[in-house]
Amino acid sequence: MTEYHIKGNNALFGELNLQGSKNASLPILAATLLTSARSVIHNCPDLSDVHQSIKILTSLGCECSFENNTAIIDSTNADGVMIDDELMTSMRSSIIYLGAILSRNNRAILSYPGGCELGPRPIDLHLSAIKSMGAEIDDTRGRIECSTVDGLVGREVVLPIASVGATENIILAACLAKGRTVIRNAAKEPEIVDLANFLNSCGARINGAGEVTIIIDGVKKLYGTEYSVQPDRIAAATYLCAAAATGGRVKINNVVPTHLLPVLQYYSNAGCQMDIGDSSIEIAAPKKLSPVGTIKTREYPGFPTDAQPLFLAMSSVAKGTSVFEENIFNSRYRYVDGLNKLGANISGHDSVAVVKGTNSLYGTKVDVTDLRGGAALIIGGLCAKGKTIVTDSGHISRGYEKISENLLNLGAEITRY
Repeated sequence: MTEYHIKGNNALFGELNLQGSKNASLPILAATLLTSARSVIHNCPDLSDVHQSIKILTSLGCECSFENNTAIIDSTNADGVMIDDELMTSMRSSIIYLGAILSRNNRAILSYPGGCELGPRPIDLHLSAIKSMGAEIDDTRGRIECSTVDGLVGREVVLPIASVGATENIILAACLAKGRTVIRNAAKEPEIVDLANFLNSCGARINGAGEVTIIIDGVKKLYGTEYSVQPDRIAAATYLCAAAATGGRVKINNVVPTHLLPVLQYYSNAGCQMDIGDSSIEIAAPKKLSPVGTIKTREYPGFPTDAQPLFLAMSSVAKGTSVFEENIFNSRYRYVDGLNKLGANISGHDSVAVVKGTNSLYGTKVDVTDLRGGAALIIGGLCAKGKTIVTDSGHISRGYEKISENLLNLGAEITRY
């Protein structure tokens, strides 16, 4: 059990270099299975989910190493078709290995994925798409067993919702499939674009990533490559929210500002001054924030659900009322009890949370329930008077590289135990 001890009520000042994207690196690592070669992935964040991914790849027969944010994956001899239950349940995104393993070896055996408990995450979209491409699926014995007789075949797949995970799985399944696959109502997140860019650098033929329709023309073989993962837009939003909530001034380098367009206006709504460069964002916060207004989470390019807890924590110390409507996960507000324990005034029902800003938060002990909720509690602790202890069973390290060190370098009084 990890604990973060925070002595709050200190403004953050300084600058930091942003980590690589968690949500882009995980599908890219899975995609190395399709190459049957050696790939070098730079700017890969040092996170527990990344290390779990490397364990999965190793269990499938890959030769892997990870050092100084560079993962080297040689999948030449990766003939494994089954992922151990413990590895599968360690993270939600493990389901993306389905398309890659099946495409490579014509057979895949997986248990159901784990991760943060944010509400139902049905994988029926993944399974129905893979089935339409020619796979036989048996999930009657507590596992997902998939097989094909003569490989997958390209199809037109219309997603009822723009699911990121399903879009990624279909892309992975389609790269080596026979013929053309067309994904309608595809997810448009920057992480989808990064995955497609990686695969295209390996010889795939993917067009339209980042748009509502993605077209994949199957090829017979993919090759190893050297690639750098894009910066993490949610980590950027986290540090910007921490700076805003504490009344500080922070510059973030190695960021892609266009990836944060869905959230930047809300910092301005709160009264923050923003200086946006080609690869940097600097925020200067007032002594007291204004309310952000109403935030409704949507699929990209809408407001990201992963940023909702961060802005809610920031709004808890504003001088007015903000309203949040969660439209992606129905259990996203589990972290709110922790913020209220710190003295926040947050009420709501089902998908809506009403945040009435308070003059001060007060340190106490709070428990982390999920990754982004854990970041929200750290932001609350940075604002609180006195000492806050944030206890975490491992969620925060799944998505943030050296978060306590980064905050310490910005002037926070925080220690990780």
